[in-house]
Amino acid sequence: MSAAPSRLAEVIPELESVAAASGCELLAVELKGGVMRLILDKPEGGVTLADCEHVSRQASALLDVLDFGAGRYVLEVSSPGLDRQLYRPQDYDRFAGRLARVTMQDPETGKKKTVVARLAGLRRPAGVAGGETAGAEEAEVVLKDDRSGETQAIPLKNVKLARLEIEL
Repeated sequence: MSAAPSRLAEVIPELESVAAASGCELLAVELKGGVMRLILDKPEGGVTLADCEHVSRQASALLDVLDFGAGRYVLEVSSPGLDRQLYRPQDYDRFAGRLARVTMQDPETGKKKTVVARLAGLRRPAGVAGGETAGAEEAEVVLKDDRSGETQAIPLKNVKLARLEIEL
């Protein structure tokens, strides 16, 4: 795909509007190897196949009108799934109590470590109200180990990937 990242950044607000018009929220836009993937969420009830189909048709028409990308690409629209990735700071509060796999990177050594523990939410700096990005630079992801009961706080800026674990 020959669309520059800045070109993608330009169309994201338009894609967010398309998703919102369908009662959905656009969590992420990924562009890799000729595939543009839109990840939708619908906090009250979950994303349906009909939601994905509707957003796909609308987004495809929008991208055609905007003449996005000089090459061919495949447009995929999906829900985050059961093992959803946590994309935004508020996701850590929304899914507090759920088991998560969190991969972090030590900024000094560059080494990565993965922890599976229960989310206890996002701790923001004192005096910062909970908003989408308020205090995100200094925020910490709080995790509680089910076996030991110990809690640990990881700076959000050190989290490289966080996904919910499937619990049956």
